[in-house]
Amino acid sequence: MLNKQSGLFIYPILYNFADIMQRKIIHIDMDAFYASVEQRDNPELKGKPIAVGHADKRGVVSAASYEARKYGVRSAMSSLKAKQLCPDLIFVSGRMDVYKSISIQIHEIFQEYTDLIEPLSLDEAFLDVTVNKKNMKFAVEIAKEIKQRIHNELNLVASAGISYNKFLAKIASDYRKPDGLCTIHPNQALGFISQLPIESFWGIGPVTAKKMHSLGIFNGEQLRMYSKDGLIRTFGKSGHIYYDFCRGIDNRAVEPYRERKSVGCENTLNEDISVFSSIIIELYHVAKELIRRIERKDFKGNTLTLKIKFHDFTQVTRSITQEHVLYQLETILPLAKLLLKQVDIEDKLIRLIGLSVSNPIEEDKLIWKQLYLPFKD
Repeated sequence: MLNKQSGLFIYPILYNFADIMQRKIIHIDMDAFYASVEQRDNPELKGKPIAVGHADKRGVVSAASYEARKYGVRSAMSSLKAKQLCPDLIFVSGRMDVYKSISIQIHEIFQEYTDLIEPLSLDEAFLDVTVNKKNMKFAVEIAKEIKQRIHNELNLVASAGISYNKFLAKIASDYRKPDGLCTIHPNQALGFISQLPIESFWGIGPVTAKKMHSLGIFNGEQLRMYSKDGLIRTFGKSGHIYYDFCRGIDNRAVEPYRERKSVGCENTLNEDISVFSSIIIELYHVAKELIRRIERKDFKGNTLTLKIKFHDFTQVTRSITQEHVLYQLETILPLAKLLLKQVDIEDKLIRLIGLSVSNPIEEDKLIWKQLYLPFKD
């Protein structure tokens, strides 16, 4: 439905079951985005294994080209390990401003087809094209056209997945990477999911996958054999999600406006530290940077989270929630120190320290708390 005053397409927020099965959702995922941009802009890097990141012993891989992935190089891997796996690996410093600029151009292409765009990151997004600006009947044709335009206009490659919900569309986009195009129709969903390894399920990481393996669950069909109550007992609230996903159920709508949920920063230290005074100094610097980011984003949150990563890459987090907004150093730093006391750091080497503020408070709730809480009995 077109709103003639604004020129924007207005879509119903709620769907009944029949409507959900008729939805047309596309998930676009840029292939090796950061690395592909670097190869595009520097022809000498084309066809070579490259990693976006720093080659020093404290470095971490932000992104890897497909040539590097053949050797097992992955994002979030230490640069040292990546170099061991691929001795010819070329490290390139990231250019976040360039990636953001290209992401904007990609979204401008999306907006020619629909206003229902839910970005997940700079390089991927969901599009609801059930009703679309070009009145194209088939979502797969829209996906093909978007992929072709990204290639022609930006000289980059994207993969696309198409289905009737977000879960299946995202899985479909990963199915034939790179330069993939895959559609999962409603009548194909259960068969497709039955053979799907549970590691490929959205939201199932290595730890959960290992737990499922111990229960004899290796694919969607085996997961479907478990009752909802059984999954909830074993996996908590996530059991609801696993129960629905293995049945091809995902009722979430594509949300065009995603409220920022947190602001944070972290620092991988030049050298591992264990001396308490050094830890406090680093914590101070991270808190200062966090304050700057909160001010820049004009973010309002009241939960502070401390993240500590140790020398062996194990990590712990501790959180505390306050009634008031956290935005000043004199408030955040003492809370950060309090959280640090809850972490066993004795005789341990610390590799990374991070802080974040989350749990955004709506303006009206803030006003209510400021006016009424001080007078509460």
